Amino acid sequence: MQLGIIGLGRMGGNIARRLMLDGHQTVVYDRNTDFVAALGKEGASGVADLAALVAGLDKPRAVWVMLPAGAPTEDTIAELSQLLDAGDVIIDGGNTFYKDDIRRGQELGQKGIDYIDVGTSGGVWGLERGYCMMIGGDAKVVERLDPLFASLAPGIGSIPRTRDRVSADERAERGYIHAGPPGAGHFVKMIHNGIEYGMMQAFAEGFDILKTKNSPSLPEDQRFDLNLADIAEVWRRGSVVSSWLLDLTADALASDPKLDGYSGAVADSGEGRWTIEAAMEQAVPVPVLSNSLFARFRSRQQSTYGDKLLSAMRFGFGGHVETPKK
Repeated sequence: MQLGIIGLGRMGGNIARRLMLDGHQTVVYDRNTDFVAALGKEGASGVADLAALVAGLDKPRAVWVMLPAGAPTEDTIAELSQLLDAGDVIIDGGNTFYKDDIRRGQELGQKGIDYIDVGTSGGVWGLERGYCMMIGGDAKVVERLDPLFASLAPGIGSIPRTRDRVSADERAERGYIHAGPPGAGHFVKMIHNGIEYGMMQAFAEGFDILKTKNSPSLPEDQRFDLNLADIAEVWRRGSVVSSWLLDLTADALASDPKLDGYSGAVADSGEGRWTIEAAMEQAVPVPVLSNSLFARFRSRQQSTYGDKLLSAMRFGFGGHVETPKK
């Protein structure tokens, strides 16, 4: 298939590459002309603006927007809506707030333009590992785009199949789902990221306790000088807490045991806040998720070793570079 891609940063460029490796054609645009030129050398058709991108696509066109949530995505979709025709589709693969998806789907629908929201997880490793995708939008449109999603997804791979699982839709086993109407994809991804906050915080706090077990404030016979890199490594192998986040923790501790390369001023990119807002609207108690968000706020005032570990994990999966505290 053919796909236009706008935004060729940490994830957008690799989405284009993964699609091209599976035989799809891409027309790509980014304000950074170096990104466009690099993908052009790899087989993409690079263009200089949105009008040229639309002109370079066959009808019905499909355009994937991979930009930061908020004004960059909003403005781009507004401009695209003036360039595209009825029957074309806009795909938002960023971390948009799901209520904005609902509004956009309604607005674009009045022009006959379809709208698909794709919560995309995979970070900087997506080219190699594939992208886990949670998709919202009209089922027929999602089905038409399925070859693209199938190429981007990880596939069944070597993960053991879930015992006793019965489902008429095998896409979940291959790493992507149609979650529901516009907004449903980003809503599921939002909760995914809220859970991610909690999991990361649990690792950070646990390793902080391990790190400070040699504190002079403890009785001498209760002080342990523990090798955190070895602990992370042994937990990766057969432990019930083994996970990709633990893999990233082990990588960080192996290369920088004191985590001196990380600020510990941990950013939050919006999804954690939105998760808490949804929980409040639905009257669902989420003490772990809310505390993990507040811990990030606190880290920007006074950081701990655990906060540095959070920074290390964020850099590991998403390439996020924390801004040092002033």
